[in-house]
Amino acid sequence: MRILIVEDDVVLAAALTRALTQAAYAVDCVDNGEDAERALAGDGYDLLLLDIALPRMDGLQVLQRLRQRKSRMPVLLLTARDTLDDRVAGLDLGADDYMTKPFDLPEFEARVRALIRRGQFHTGKTLTHGELRFDLEAHRLFHGDQPVELSVRELAVIELLLSRQGHVVTKEQLVDRLFGWGDDGGSNAIEVYVHRLRKKLEPFKIDIRTVRGMGYLLEKSSAV
Repeated sequence: MRILIVEDDVVLAAALTRALTQAAYAVDCVDNGEDAERALAGDGYDLLLLDIALPRMDGLQVLQRLRQRKSRMPVLLLTARDTLDDRVAGLDLGADDYMTKPFDLPEFEARVRALIRRGQFHTGKTLTHGELRFDLEAHRLFHGDQPVELSVRELAVIELLLSRQGHVVTKEQLVDRLFGWGDDGGSNAIEVYVHRLRKKLEPFKIDIRTVRGMGYLLEKSSAV
């Protein structure tokens, strides 16, 4: 799961980034509206945490442009403004929820989890491939009724492969999904996660095929 934080308060941005990274999310952070626009251009995030009062472009304007592009990305507004008009304006422009600063981290983390679940419901609660079943709400993989024990990063890899069945998933797409801008990850790390995942899926006759020069494709194994 990948989250974009748009917050110009350096201390708050660092605290939110630290909390979400510890919760195994990939987190990117920018401190102004224009950089947020550029980061959102690819629409590759599962959640946007958006301050309203931002330099170089107001947060509400960022939100308005996001919804004009027909993005259904969940948005949590972070605001020091506690007037009814501000809250109504944000919700009317398409925000899913808001929190007024200062707020407690446990409540913030709970709202993040709720919004990510809500975003997943747009595409259904499960992803399937043969007997494989990925529960989007519980964030767990099953083969039939048997749970498949995976690490957080392995779960992220299989989720992306399952969500793009029939299409090659490139290493660049996996890196973008698994790592924030400042994380120490890349092509070599992806190869390690894919190798581990292959070993764990091998008993179920499920294979992750390498498409030379392109990326990876999830398919049933040819082995009998």
